[in-house]
Amino acid sequence: MNGVKFSCIAIAVGLVVLAFAHWLKLDYFYFAGYTILQFIVLATAWNILGGYCGYVNFGSAAFFALGAYSSVFMYKIIPLPVPVLMLIGAVVSGIVGLGMGYLTLRLRGSFFAIATLALAVVLQTLVVNWDFVGGSRGAYIIRPETIEFGGFSINYIEYLFVLMLGLAVIVLTIARTIERSRLGFGFATIRDDEMAAEASGVPTLRLKLIATTLSGAFMGMAGAPFPYYIGYLQPSSAFGLEYAVNSIAMPMIGGTTSWVGPLVGAVLLGSAQQYATVTISSAVNLLIVGLMLVGFVIIAPNGLIGLVQARLRAWRRP
Repeated sequence: MNGVKFSCIAIAVGLVVLAFAHWLKLDYFYFAGYTILQFIVLATAWNILGGYCGYVNFGSAAFFALGAYSSVFMYKIIPLPVPVLMLIGAVVSGIVGLGMGYLTLRLRGSFFAIATLALAVVLQTLVVNWDFVGGSRGAYIIRPETIEFGGFSINYIEYLFVLMLGLAVIVLTIARTIERSRLGFGFATIRDDEMAAEASGVPTLRLKLIATTLSGAFMGMAGAPFPYYIGYLQPSSAFGLEYAVNSIAMPMIGGTTSWVGPLVGAVLLGSAQQYATVTISSAVNLLIVGLMLVGFVIIAPNGLIGLVQARLRAWRRP
């Protein structure tokens, strides 16, 4: 399937999801759906660096928070439309991702992972002490109840849902395109054997910088609408552990070597967390992540997609 056909199918699926949400007429569906779509973007963005290149990033929450606080910063200066804020979040987080990559990508394995975690701690400390964006006390974002489009008025949370749905379609399309391109093959050589790739003339540092920039930019875009979604942003919510943990767990549960894995993992784990939030408490979300991650590591160490592919190969083998 070529890229144009896949893009058309992805857009069609997105429109079906939107039509289904509109048919349900449940406000909570938009709140829960927005969160799941947000995790689809975060998981796919993490997988560009962590799955395709094999570099585990523990700083996902930092890039997400950068996008969120860039929106708060612009709100204090001049309120802008959310799509523009998403582009600004992509630029800010992409630049930080490029800088982080340049400083840390010479490290490998656990050393790189610890460096990305340190980045999140440093950025959170800076935000906590920056009064202009609320500091430790947080900042309120006053959003309108509705938004007008061509004479039609829609609920603002529905508007944010549509934006995140569009972003999810775009990010998934880009991830699939990367996977099947020369860039994706270069990422795969880094994941499989970086030393051999360097010896073969593959520009590994350049490719890793591209991966960190793209990954950071997409995470920043996912975080930019967050202050308008939640209405009140504080460091503990923007730099929440759930974003760092879910961004890693979802691709691992679904499978890290394909664009489908983060999508499957995010839908499965995100839906379970939203159901638990309604029926039990949001406090059990990380417990659900831990239990599902341990279970899938034992049952399907290569994720659901890897398990399915292994079963298909076994079935086709004469």
